[in-house]
Amino acid sequence: MRVRRLRRAELPADAAALAKFLIGKTLIRDLAGNRITGRIVETEAYPPGDASGHAFVGLTRRNRSLFLERGHAYVYFGYGLHCLLNVSAETAGTGAGVLLRAAEPVEGSDVMEQNRRTTRMTDLARGPARLAEAFAVDLSFDGIDLITDPTLWLAGEIRPTGDIGRSVRIGITKAVDRKLRYFERDNRHVSGPKWLNDS
Repeated sequence: MRVRRLRRAELPADAAALAKFLIGKTLIRDLAGNRITGRIVETEAYPPGDASGHAFVGLTRRNRSLFLERGHAYVYFGYGLHCLLNVSAETAGTGAGVLLRAAEPVEGSDVMEQNRRTTRMTDLARGPARLAEAFAVDLSFDGIDLITDPTLWLAGEIRPTGDIGRSVRIGITKAVDRKLRYFERDNRHVSGPKWLNDS
């Protein structure tokens, strides 16, 4: 399967716009002779000044990747259990990110199954923790450039993107009314409750 790397100039320098732009784009993980490919089908934006975002407190040792130029990975350990993969979303020095919430497996599902220890296709990368585990993403990827890195990178569409829905974000306690979650409608790999995905 032929895919084209995204160029940084293609990425909107705005968290909400980037979150919507990434729907239908491709996440690729190359490891040990195997390739994992997935269509990004759900994202959440955490723009500058958003009280629920990790950059809200300002630049710290933990969140410094959020302040890199758009297109870098911000990986953190959430809830003391799982890694979560985000994409830095603004110009260098401005803290913001896009959480990758779900991906539709396209290539390398057998490797995903091993990483996730399940054969249920819809559960391989549905939800941000599952996505990171399926793509074998850990804290060592924090700060890498998703435009140029040879092992984890962003690519263009492999097929046309369906209708894009928008809703409030999931699992947050601040700025809960902001509609900054984007998803491909009627895609069974999208996470979240049905009522939210029908919005």
